[in-house]
Amino acid sequence: MTIAFIPCFRYNVCMNKMTPVPAGHALKLVKIGNSTGIILPKDLLDRMGVQQGDSLTIVPDGDGFVLKPHDPEFEKQMAAAREVMKRRKKALRELAK
Repeated sequence: MTIAFIPCFRYNVCMNKMTPVPAGHALKLVKIGNSTGIILPKDLLDRMGVQQGDSLTIVPDGDGFVLKPHDPEFEKQMAAAREVMKRRKKALRELAK
């Protein structure tokens, strides 16, 4: 599995001429209390526009995941979409045929 740490990575590489993170950029899993975490280097945090204490959202992407800065507005929109999908389950199934 691959993990990408840059939000809107494809957009930034194309539109802002951003240098991509090297494909072999290894991060070590470390024990944090009863959990396991990763230490993100400062340059990655700076490029993501986040700092210690900020929240990140993890999103499945192909065979890996993408970490993005948490966006509360997006979460509200997704909650509304889930509610509509729950209420209109039958109609959406019919449309998907």
